[in-house]
Amino acid sequence: MERRLMRRQSARRCCSYNTLKAWLPILSWLPKYNLKWLKMDVLAGLTVGLTTVPQALAYAEVAGLPVQFGLYSAFMGGFIYTFLGTSKDVTLGPTAIMSLLCSSVVGGEPHRAVLLSLLCGLIQAVMALLRLGFLLDFISFPVIKGFTCAAAVTIGFGQVKNILGIQGVPQQFFLEVYYTFHKIPEARIGDVVLGLICLALLVTLMFMKSSLTSDSDSTCSMYARKVVWAVATMRNAAVVIAASLIAFSWETYGNHVFTITGKTTRGLPPFRPPPTSDTTANGTVISFGEIVEDFGGGLAVIPFMGLLESIAIAKAFASQNDYRIDANQELLAIGVTNIMGSFVSAYPVTGSFGRTAVNSQTGVCTPAGGVVTSVIVLLSLAFLMPAFYYIPKASLAAVIICAVAPMVDYRVVAKMWRIRKLDLLPFFVTFLMSFWEVQYGIVGGIAVSGALLLYSMARPQIEVTDHGVLVMELSSGLTFPATEYLSHTIHTRALQVSPPRSVVLDCSHVSVIDYTVISELRDLLRQFKLREVHLIFAGLQPSILKVLLAADLEGLRHNHSVDEALQMESRNLLDD
Repeated sequence: MERRLMRRQSARRCCSYNTLKAWLPILSWLPKYNLKWLKMDVLAGLTVGLTTVPQALAYAEVAGLPVQFGLYSAFMGGFIYTFLGTSKDVTLGPTAIMSLLCSSVVGGEPHRAVLLSLLCGLIQAVMALLRLGFLLDFISFPVIKGFTCAAAVTIGFGQVKNILGIQGVPQQFFLEVYYTFHKIPEARIGDVVLGLICLALLVTLMFMKSSLTSDSDSTCSMYARKVVWAVATMRNAAVVIAASLIAFSWETYGNHVFTITGKTTRGLPPFRPPPTSDTTANGTVISFGEIVEDFGGGLAVIPFMGLLESIAIAKAFASQNDYRIDANQELLAIGVTNIMGSFVSAYPVTGSFGRTAVNSQTGVCTPAGGVVTSVIVLLSLAFLMPAFYYIPKASLAAVIICAVAPMVDYRVVAKMWRIRKLDLLPFFVTFLMSFWEVQYGIVGGIAVSGALLLYSMARPQIEVTDHGVLVMELSSGLTFPATEYLSHTIHTRALQVSPPRSVVLDCSHVSVIDYTVISELRDLLRQFKLREVHLIFAGLQPSILKVLLAADLEGLRHNHSVDEALQMESRNLLDD
């Protein structure tokens, strides 16, 4: 008896520990942590940290926020994801797409951006707890590609004004294009030259890195390859530091040649609850409800896109490095990151493809590498903020343009044309509408993609062959949208001809059926009986047969296969 009690208690403890491990994935790898893993995680964390700092500053510009908010948003993810994340490679932080979405919703107002982070985090965490990750499956690949291509064009062109050093350009894309070209005569020579040099250096270093990975038979020494790889990997930091030194040297002599970032708030952000109201310049208080109303559709789009981007990245690197992730746990990690980030003045974040790739290539072993990255960001906030004063905006613009350029995947259009031309419709709807308003592009693309999906459900393929008896083969499940189409096909091909004809309905591919279909089948069986012909069901799966028998359909005939049904109907015709 005592042994049984001990076994039960042991089983309960084991079950409780497994449940805890499911919610805290750190428990699955922390007991096995060793010195080798620590060395690789520190190296990867340092490398990613030096990439994160300049990118975070640049993405804050895209979000229309002061540059320090990029760093405020870049460190919480590393700490939270270490405890809750299931991918060793993913790094959470500001990204180009989330920054663009944030800009379109909050209009460059920091208080609203912080509140948006809290609300997005709550939505994402609730989705994780309710296991609603499957909703992301309804956002099709053409919609995602259309959005990312449009976002890359919008973000990239939005930085042209910083390369040119011109001011007073509106945020709306079409107006931005017009005023950018209109104000070209106002361009500052210093910004143009510096911006183009930064772009050239970044592109050169990027190609050098790709040539190293592709040319394994290179004659250069291993040491030289490592040096080039290290410089190319940290190219963003190297270019921004070099540009800042150049700007500092000119500013020291009183020559204001470049447009620089200017004054930034020093030190770490205070830990405090995000604001739930706002006050305008004239003293009018805007309530929480009014702010949420202003967010509009962005409050649905941003959490979904954040989840979609991060989980797609996690799945890609899990497949590449041969491990598995838990999608719902990833939702929870992102949600908690955004909730906690709102307490340190962060705007919404998600997984970064570029920084995750650097993390993976550097050989990170566990999510603990994110802690090192976060420490680098915190040290930058604590000690380097005065130096950020001299960062030229043209250099940050070059960093952003090079980061988003690979997102413009023009080859995907040709692929969709070859595979399924109809997929180009949601792609172009999303792509074009995103230039008008980012949220409208995503919602429009999802609507068109959903309409195509519903159309395929309402108009399933029905292959009709004549064997003396009509055989109609259904290609998919039977649900209520397809009821009218199936009934119309049967009436026009079998019941309204003279003489009426029997039909064998091949249901071997049908795995779903609903009440509306049952009601229509009952009416069809009655119509066949009135005309003294037969409707025979063949190839029914056990679950479908069980439903049909439970419905007690009068005159129901069924056979195991189409051949049996044809033989039986042939005998009936001979008997008649």
